Amino acid sequence: MAHQSMDILSKVLEQTAKVVEEKLDAQMSKLNEIDEDDLERLKERRLEALKKAQKQKQEWLNKGHGEYREISSEKDFFGEVKDSKNVVCHFYKGSTFRCKILDKHLTILAKKHVETKFITLNVDKAPFLTDRLRIKVIPTMCLLIDGKTKDYVVGFTDMGNTDEFSTEMLEWRLGCADVINYSGNLMEPPTGPVRSGTKFTKVEKKTIRGRTYDSDSDSD
Repeated sequence: MAHQSMDILSKVLEQTAKVVEEKLDAQMSKLNEIDEDDLERLKERRLEALKKAQKQKQEWLNKGHGEYREISSEKDFFGEVKDSKNVVCHFYKGSTFRCKILDKHLTILAKKHVETKFITLNVDKAPFLTDRLRIKVIPTMCLLIDGKTKDYVVGFTDMGNTDEFSTEMLEWRLGCADVINYSGNLMEPPTGPVRSGTKFTKVEKKTIRGRTYDSDSDSD
């Protein structure tokens, strides 16, 4: 009985090896069919794609992408938003320490996601704009696509409601709003320090009501 089982196992392994060998032979045969002209065309297409990507990157850099910048006025805000497809604007107050935490993460993401413009604006210099956008809690990030507000990130609630959230956590949140090209899994936030009982929310559209500023630093 044991001898018979060994024979069956041997035949299965032999058949499996044969199938793998046939697949490899087919792949090698396909590669051998590619002539020099085909290889040259592949190289040309690859080179063209690289040139196009580099040109696009340079256009973004010329528009102020690739760095996290402070703008000085409401007029600048409208110009910056009009000039780029994807924009993340951090509305801050100098007296709110959580804004400085956000600055650190946004500086990193601005360099990584050149496809998106990252800017920051002092709410004291933009009373009309903050009133129009109904910004109440500081810090608040306004996420814009094609000149229109797509989403808001208010305080640190969506990053686990902790000051110790990772840059990856913020990156995931921005990816949920499609304001950056996110390559991870949008269905699950990346692992990181999270307060027990915290629930993550993916927000498609959020309206912030109120006209007075409230520091999220005091909301603990």
